[in-house]
Amino acid sequence: MKAVLFEKFQETPKLVTLPDPTPAPHGVVLRVAATGVCRSDWHGWMGHDSDIELPHVPGHELAGVVEAVGRDVTRWKVGDKVTVPFICGCGACPECHAGHQQVCLNQEQPGFTHWGSFAEYVALHQADLNLVALPEGMDFATAASLGCRFATSFRAVIDQGQVRAGQWVAVHGCGGVGLSAVMIASAAGANVIGVDLDPAKLQLARDLGAVAVINGREADVPGAIREITRGGAHVSLDALGHPVTMTNSILCLRPRGKHIQVGLMLGEHAAPSIPMPKIVGQEIEILGSHGMQAHRYGAMLDMVASGKVDPSRLVGKQISLAEAPEALMAMDRFQSVGATVITRF
Repeated sequence: MKAVLFEKFQETPKLVTLPDPTPAPHGVVLRVAATGVCRSDWHGWMGHDSDIELPHVPGHELAGVVEAVGRDVTRWKVGDKVTVPFICGCGACPECHAGHQQVCLNQEQPGFTHWGSFAEYVALHQADLNLVALPEGMDFATAASLGCRFATSFRAVIDQGQVRAGQWVAVHGCGGVGLSAVMIASAAGANVIGVDLDPAKLQLARDLGAVAVINGREADVPGAIREITRGGAHVSLDALGHPVTMTNSILCLRPRGKHIQVGLMLGEHAAPSIPMPKIVGQEIEILGSHGMQAHRYGAMLDMVASGKVDPSRLVGKQISLAEAPEALMAMDRFQSVGATVITRF
């Protein structure tokens, strides 16, 4: 198969030919039809993820067609169109038994714990637990975003943030995760404020339902949000993963508000300074959000089917596998409007 491989961290990945994978007894092999280029992949290429063993094939948000099935798999057959959460549960640990596969104690992650989807084929584990069937009519580029950005935002807004109609929700960072959060929170009836440095992304946030936007280059972000909301946001998400956006997210909250950390804080940002006086004095909640379980996809896909949310609007540039190395290396210095997706292999 053709695949993008890097042999050293921070060195240019190469398009190479590798042996096709074979399915584990409990797993499947997918023919990849689309896979997103995500900032988490950039973190992996930089060497920020201790799970990665070199040489490595990145890629974790994907959709495709089942190509081969392990002997113990009962729910899937060759030809099924599927996607998968970027965290695959083991099905045997206490967290999996409780339904919390997103924090599985023995989790597998394509593109991190094993070779990922920047390739023509990818092997996936515990298929009966982790795979999700694609709705009829959903294109693969849209489906690829469900496994990471859109599903991650859905859990952050709905399950962790428990956003309700009429609440004020601030979203810091209007990339793929942030724009997904804008759309989902707006569909839930919240008044959403989008924050970014890029006017084009702020305009898209408006188009997706934000009632106000703030350019972080031009404003005191926490102060502007407190003014717009007359006291502060009820829920605020750091959808980027940076000390500035994290701090702004906490400081913009009203008393007893919720900060949801969605963007990864790795490398030099792994131990940021936190405004603890605000957290203690105003009883601020700090919550992490990490992916979403396969069994929760039904609720999200029902919202898609009803037309309340439309993840296809978040698909940006579609590129070839040969273009993936440059797109991956550029993730931290430039992110296009909408999600960049590999659709040509």
